[in-house]
Amino acid sequence: MWSTIEVDGHPCEVYEPAQPSEHGYVVIYLHGVSGERLDDKTEFTEQFERHGLRVIGPRTKRSWWSDRICSEFDSKMTAESYVRENILAYVQNQWGVSTPRIALLGTSMGGQGALRFSYKYPAVFPIVAAISPAIDYHLRMKQGIDETLPLMYDDPEVARQDSVLLHIHPLNWPRHQFFCCDPVDQYWFEGVDRLQMKLYSLGVPHEFDFETTAGGHGFGYYRVQAQQAVEFLVERLEQERVRLALL
Repeated sequence: MWSTIEVDGHPCEVYEPAQPSEHGYVVIYLHGVSGERLDDKTEFTEQFERHGLRVIGPRTKRSWWSDRICSEFDSKMTAESYVRENILAYVQNQWGVSTPRIALLGTSMGGQGALRFSYKYPAVFPIVAAISPAIDYHLRMKQGIDETLPLMYDDPEVARQDSVLLHIHPLNWPRHQFFCCDPVDQYWFEGVDRLQMKLYSLGVPHEFDFETTAGGHGFGYYRVQAQQAVEFLVERLEQERVRLALL
């Protein structure tokens, strides 16, 4: 039930459940820097099938899901604009679905991308779940271990200014957000912990899990968190549906 399609010149992985949700819920999955796919991750597939979720996962290489040109992905279009314009248009045209029946799910690089999208455009992406979000990605520039970031940002400080924490608005935020990170994740836990503290200090509602541990950063941990993350999305999609019905 997984397939690869092309949306405006770029590949996307798509999951079609045997029995789609009667409400047409869709999940947009944002992948990590290594470009990992979900089609062979049974823990995620089982949850998508169980809840009747259609899934589309655009492939944007090491774009960091930013609004900066990453020539590795596309020389004229940013990953952010591709999701906001092309992917949302595909979901609308192909499945007849629009906000708020669409939720964001991301892992690592995709986790920070999902959070950034939802903070920048909470009316478009009010529901988000991020597993091991790589929030402090500017540190990769300082360490010299990323080839694409220096082509998108002049220096690490410019990248930091575009990171998740700098896009949180104290009065305009996504209504439903969940994030988690393995406490032994030596690369990214500090940034995710700082995010939680900032949201708490601003009084922004959020849910998080910093207790579950499964080997640190990687799909060993992502698989363990698949059920919790997807169930959060489904629960909040339902809340949005009921909320709109009452308005």
